[in-house]
Amino acid sequence: MSFLDYFRGKKSSSASTAKERLQIIVAHERGQRDQPDYLPQMQQEILAVIRKYVQISDDMVQVEVDRNGSCSVLELNVTLPER
Repeated sequence: MSFLDYFRGKKSSSASTAKERLQIIVAHERGQRDQPDYLPQMQQEILAVIRKYVQISDDMVQVEVDRNGSCSVLELNVTLPER
């Protein structure tokens, strides 16, 4: 099922839907294997600093490392609550 099928109203079997979901999960897990060992600890420390100023939950912070040749970029996305 493609992204546009959701809008077209096409129905797919539960087996194909389950297969697509599993592929997404596997791709996500593979992406996390390449992350540095310190990344989960760094995410918790960043979360602790942000919590000093704003009340947020764990799922409101996403930390990712993108590799571009010899350069690594740390991407931090924080969803802040509205006041």
